[in-house]
Amino acid sequence: MASGSTPSATANARDLTGRHFAFVANSSWSIHQYRAGIIRTLIAHGARVSIIAPSDRSSAALQEMGCEYHPLALSAKSANPLADWHCFTQLARLYRRLRPDCIFQYTIKPNIYGSLAAWLCGVPCISVTTGLGFVFLRDNLVARVGRALYWVALRAAREVWFLNEEDREEFLKRGLVQERRTFVLPSEGIDLDFYQPRPKAQAADFRFLLIARMLWDKGVGEYVEAAREIRRQYPHARFQLLGPADVENPSAITRQQLHEWQDEGVIEYLGVASDVRDAIAQADCVVLPSYREGVPRTLLEAAAMEKPIVATDVPGCREVVRDGVTGLLCRARSVESLAAGMLCMCEMSLQQRKEMGRRARAEATNRFGEARVIEAYLDSISRFSTKKASPALRG
Repeated sequence: MASGSTPSATANARDLTGRHFAFVANSSWSIHQYRAGIIRTLIAHGARVSIIAPSDRSSAALQEMGCEYHPLALSAKSANPLADWHCFTQLARLYRRLRPDCIFQYTIKPNIYGSLAAWLCGVPCISVTTGLGFVFLRDNLVARVGRALYWVALRAAREVWFLNEEDREEFLKRGLVQERRTFVLPSEGIDLDFYQPRPKAQAADFRFLLIARMLWDKGVGEYVEAAREIRRQYPHARFQLLGPADVENPSAITRQQLHEWQDEGVIEYLGVASDVRDAIAQADCVVLPSYREGVPRTLLEAAAMEKPIVATDVPGCREVVRDGVTGLLCRARSVESLAAGMLCMCEMSLQQRKEMGRRARAEATNRFGEARVIEAYLDSISRFSTKKASPALRG
């Protein structure tokens, strides 16, 4: 699959009238936030698009775009076998009734139960692994069961996509997928026209911003500890958190914990925002101390808006950040290393940070533009144009 070029005239001329594609994920919000570009392109080319995901604030927005919406009962946090069986049977019923030409599935439960349901219904599917998450970051019973289910389910997928080469290698090393059916997508793309640089309002304080789901695995705890250390030298520095709390994830941080940190005065919790551009524009540096990522969207947004970044030297983050060029990389799970990187940002001149930000946007433009990702999807769809039968489960 060609994935390194921008859409050609041939791609733009593709007629998808009468074709039907489904997108399945653990939230409507994630589909709308990360895949709106390809969905709009498919609809513009005449395709029918179905969304299968739990209902949330983005479900209506997807319907306004022209998608059909089918609610899905799914709990990302639950390990209840009956709930997971219900998720599988829902997907099987929907796939059998809708019979799309191809299904794109994201996140662990849609990838596992959706792939099995697609095989059962004879519908081709592509499983997109957007990050390895707790199934690979832990080694408890739930994680081991998750890896075993991946081993079974991904044999039913027509292709398995990853967002970075290291995640693909991890799956290959564990024997979870066949190499010939893997592909590395160049991130999920960033709309460079939407995420444009904006001037920061004049302020004496130095503002750090972490945008993520509030999970321990995102390094939020290390960020809070680093903030305590930095405030000893820079008492007027501000440390902001933006993103949903109490999410359906085994690594979730409670809203109560966030309020305790806020009451202590160490962080400002900004809640959630449908548009993060204002928060990014007012930040001096965007931080993501995650333990592992696919290719983090928040870092692409920050880079597109010319913000320097401090992130961990882990798969996904190091795909976006060039250490010392577009930002700084630190050790994962290390408060000391994170605090040192953030202090370095405080001590740089404004001109040095601006130059880092300009290089970050140039990197995002060259490597992560949304057009490249749309082309990859269209290339994949063209390969399935005459293939409707699902592969047999195989090793």
